[in-house]
Amino acid sequence: MSIRIGILGYGNLGRGVECAVKQNPDMELVAVFTRREPQTVSILTESASVCHVSEAAAWKDKIDVLILCGGSATDLPEQTPAYAKLFNVVDSFDTHANIPKHFDAVDAVAKESGKTGIISVGWDPGMFSLNRMYASAILPGGKDYTFWGKGVSQGHSDAIRRIEGVKNAKQYTIPVEATLEAVREGKNPELSTREKHTRECFVVLEEGADAAKVEQEIKTMPNYFADYDTTVHFISEEELIRDHGGIPHGGFVLRSGKTGWEEENSHLIEYSLKLDSNPEFTSSVIIAYARAAYRLNKEGQAGAKTVFDIPPAYLSAKSGEELRAAML
Repeated sequence: MSIRIGILGYGNLGRGVECAVKQNPDMELVAVFTRREPQTVSILTESASVCHVSEAAAWKDKIDVLILCGGSATDLPEQTPAYAKLFNVVDSFDTHANIPKHFDAVDAVAKESGKTGIISVGWDPGMFSLNRMYASAILPGGKDYTFWGKGVSQGHSDAIRRIEGVKNAKQYTIPVEATLEAVREGKNPELSTREKHTRECFVVLEEGADAAKVEQEIKTMPNYFADYDTTVHFISEEELIRDHGGIPHGGFVLRSGKTGWEEENSHLIEYSLKLDSNPEFTSSVIIAYARAAYRLNKEGQAGAKTVFDIPPAYLSAKSGEELRAAML
């Protein structure tokens, strides 16, 4: 029997989830829920239904796992607890500082409803989180470093687009190469925010907009650009579409540490990602954890979970025997 998947929200992430379901033979997409008029939303899966979000409750017994594809700022804090009353759920909540609060909210509801909710699934939080945890457990006398990019930051790009006079924009987060190499060499540097990453912005202005004013607003924007060395390029809309149409991303998680009685031996653990499409890779991670949510719920494990709580074998469509024979 296939795991029946539902998608709530059909933007970049929702479309990525749909593609990921296609690559997993033990799953089928049965419904997409949207806040738009359903007849205006065209999906790729001919056998799946497109419904308004107001109809979701009627699918309570027809969906095994609902994937929540809204934003972390306003959507997921409300949606994940609300839908955990009805479904096993997986979300990609990525506001790191608010994860404990979000976990508690989902945990209370899911335990009451007997559902399983896996939160903060993706590559960071998600795969990077796992690698930080594994590395710190293996090298307790060590130091963690995380670098993001080179890649498009959708949140920072959106922040630029909200500035008066900006028609469109893309922003790239870029690791400082010299700093990354210093970490790889085991120098264990103490790093400020500015020393780890730079930001590069490609901006299309509205007609008549003041370029100098826009550039100053970008570079002094608190929490986004003020603490970084930031470069701003003004380009045409045609150039933006031609040269910056994708959503690539990636990054590195490193931990350096020492072993031995006198800590005489040095070690470096490095995990890296290079992604053509941030939302499509995130969707692929989510789908693996949807399989885990389904399996855990079948075992009666209700409540909220994170990537730290899931046995790795639960992510794979392969059996335990197959995994031991092929991958161990």
